[in-house]
Amino acid sequence: MSFETMTGLNKAAVLLMCLGEEASAKIFEELSDEEIGLVTRCIATIDHIPEDVKEQVFKSFEESQRQFAGLFIKGSDFAKKAISSLESGERTDDLLDQFISGTETRPLETIALMQPTMVAGLLEKEHPQTVSLVLSTQHVAHASEILSHLPEEIRADVIYRIAKIEKVSPEVIAKIEDALHREIGLVGSKKQSQVGGVDKVVEILNNLKNSMDADILDDIEENDPDMVEEIRKRMFTFENLTSLDGRSLQMILREVNNDSLTMALKTASDEMQEKVFANMSARAADMIRDDLDAMGPVRLSEVEAMQQSIVKIAMKLEEEGKLVLGSGGGDELV
Repeated sequence: MSFETMTGLNKAAVLLMCLGEEASAKIFEELSDEEIGLVTRCIATIDHIPEDVKEQVFKSFEESQRQFAGLFIKGSDFAKKAISSLESGERTDDLLDQFISGTETRPLETIALMQPTMVAGLLEKEHPQTVSLVLSTQHVAHASEILSHLPEEIRADVIYRIAKIEKVSPEVIAKIEDALHREIGLVGSKKQSQVGGVDKVVEILNNLKNSMDADILDDIEENDPDMVEEIRKRMFTFENLTSLDGRSLQMILREVNNDSLTMALKTASDEMQEKVFANMSARAADMIRDDLDAMGPVRLSEVEAMQQSIVKIAMKLEEEGKLVLGSGGGDELV
């Protein structure tokens, strides 16, 4: 535990633990259910408070007291009561609804602000479908961190379910947020969302560390090899071949005839083309350049199919242990 990396919620949790149970109980009387839920979950993750951290938290609290001395009110509650005090009628109801919909926080948005370990603890006993829906609404880096803290036995199932998600109805979102409401004390609201899908899975897996993505894909492949092939296609693309060293790229090019390579290079970036030309004979490179210049219009689907066939060759060579492709498309060979 380091004071420099602590959030305000962490500091509040440490302060309450240092003050003791009796003082904390009195403070809880002034907090909302939401605030109590957040801080107690944070407290539950702490098993040791270093002496220097304790001193810095108290010092920070004293400085905050001086900085924010004055009157504190709950503006949201004040505004609600002020609107409710208007003469009863449709206008008052409309104003109150507008205020609530514009200010109250949705549980799925709050999860984005919570520590990954806390979210994982909150979700680990939920059904994998619920977990997948929640993760698919989060920023990919946050979702990846949460996934890495979930039990290993459910990770592949969660990723597979995310890949199968397309559009989610407002009713489903509402049910999820109702469930989260019971856990973190927040009010849910309905909003049409499009979440999940293979693209979301690729982004999440690309953010995982320690080759965890390979283990997850291996687990999914046992039940749905087609799904895994689609995920792997998107995780490593033809353009990613530019990240390979010369020896590895030459190994791949030896497996590809010139006509296929010319077709694949039709839409390739200048960087990709020059990387390929630099790893073949000058004569072969000149021939392909000439063929590209003379090539007329071709279907994009044909070009992409040829590029994918070369990617498959690269992946086959990797499976045989002859080269290593950068995980997530872009890492250098090691």
